[in-house]
Amino acid sequence: MAGRFVPRPTRTTTRGGDTDVPRDDGLGPLDLGLTLGPLRRGPYDPTFRVTDDGSVWRASRTPEGPGTVRVRAHADGVTADTYGPGAGWLDARLPALLGAEDDPAAFVPRHKLLLATHRRRPGLRLTRTCLVLESLIPSVLEQKVTTTEAYGSWRDLVRRFGEPAPGPAPEGLHVMPDARAWARIPSWEWHRANVDDKRAATIVRAARVAPRLEEAALMEPPEARRRLELIPGIGPWTSAETIQRSNGAPDEVTTGDLHLPGIVGWALAGDRTADDAAMLELLAPYAGQRHRAARLILLSGRTPPRRAPRLSPGDIRAL
Repeated sequence: MAGRFVPRPTRTTTRGGDTDVPRDDGLGPLDLGLTLGPLRRGPYDPTFRVTDDGSVWRASRTPEGPGTVRVRAHADGVTADTYGPGAGWLDARLPALLGAEDDPAAFVPRHKLLLATHRRRPGLRLTRTCLVLESLIPSVLEQKVTTTEAYGSWRDLVRRFGEPAPGPAPEGLHVMPDARAWARIPSWEWHRANVDDKRAATIVRAARVAPRLEEAALMEPPEARRRLELIPGIGPWTSAETIQRSNGAPDEVTTGDLHLPGIVGWALAGDRTADDAAMLELLAPYAGQRHRAARLILLSGRTPPRRAPRLSPGDIRAL
């Protein structure tokens, strides 16, 4: 089954990337790379692929089954094709995926850096997937490890326990396992994927109550985060990283991150030692749009000079 979608003109913008889509409504381009980029977990994410023709392919497990979406930019806008049992569900939510529910006009820059970055990134829109588990599980995998480790674990688990994406998808594109499959992964397979017992147990607990967690995609972001944080092992960092993607939440800034407070502090106040409290104080003028402000800071490239080598990836598989 295939479906097509050409978005209507909207007062929205997204989060940056490689493909600018000219608009004829005077509201600026849609940048597919920045919009959908946050959904990509590393360069070898088996659920996400960018092909040579500029198409963005993405495989998801929807409430109606596995589905694949292919999004292409062209001179008149964006065209999308969907395949598989979940094609109808994906069709209905394509506008949200491409940032149609985002309102960048609500963002008012109050720092020269953000004003300049906002102007340079007119295609920045906040995506909304309306799917919780597909963002929650990789976020749990990223807890307290390097991104290299987390991306590798996600890749191994999806390839091993997921299934090939439906439709004429690129070779190697996979749909992640369903909740039952996540909950039934044996302990030695988690270890084989370089996932410690704590993160594995958190994912299993979440998978066992997946229907209740998926309800959070329709809640207001603060309520949605409270729902997720009822699961032991899911705290403010993980809930924010999830709801930013599943709910398209412009104000849910990530706290508890190792690097973000220092980056925000350096960009806005020249303070590389800023903690969460200082970061939130600096972002207070952007209440309602703090996540967008943080994203623009990251896109600005204004980061403090590195003072130490990168943390080496760990590997528990030899233990």
